[in-house]
Amino acid sequence: MRLFAAVLPPDDVLRELDTEVAALRELPGADRLRWTASPGRHLTLAFFGEVDDALLPELSARLERAAHRTSPFPLALHGGGQFGHGRALWTGARGDVPALRVLAGRCEAAAVKAGVPMGEHRRYTAHLTLARSRTAVDTRPYVTALADFASRTWTVTELAVVRSHLPTSGVPGEQPRYEVVARRPFGGAG
Repeated sequence: MRLFAAVLPPDDVLRELDTEVAALRELPGADRLRWTASPGRHLTLAFFGEVDDALLPELSARLERAAHRTSPFPLALHGGGQFGHGRALWTGARGDVPALRVLAGRCEAAAVKAGVPMGEHRRYTAHLTLARSRTAVDTRPYVTALADFASRTWTVTELAVVRSHLPTSGVPGEQPRYEVVARRPFGGAG
């Protein structure tokens, strides 16, 4: 099962982002990007990849403990950036980003302790992917347009465990499908 841990923004925040993305898609060259669908937008905490079924109970228990050790924190989507010389365009976060980083670290540690091979560790960068490209694209106009973007602030109260279903049809532009398989409330989230 292909899994990752994530923070899912609330629907009203995603609607704010949809309005911003609609304006970005009007910029010249926007058709060279594959834009992510609104229902699939998330802030990845840790990507686990293909997880062996035998590891799922231990991973689930450790993620539950990681969430229990976390208190709710404020977060908003904000600004923008790119990875991979224009291969990914994203919006970032503001608010208690240090708490988000700690949670991401806890999720990664939970996976490692559960026996999930995590590969190379990278410093966590809070981001929500908006678009991708197979080739380098000049994303500067999009990043500039996102500079003043800020969603409303919400309180993060849980982490989600999400299953990723990769496209199988071979149809160009087909999006992965995401399925929330578990929600782990934070310790202070009632």
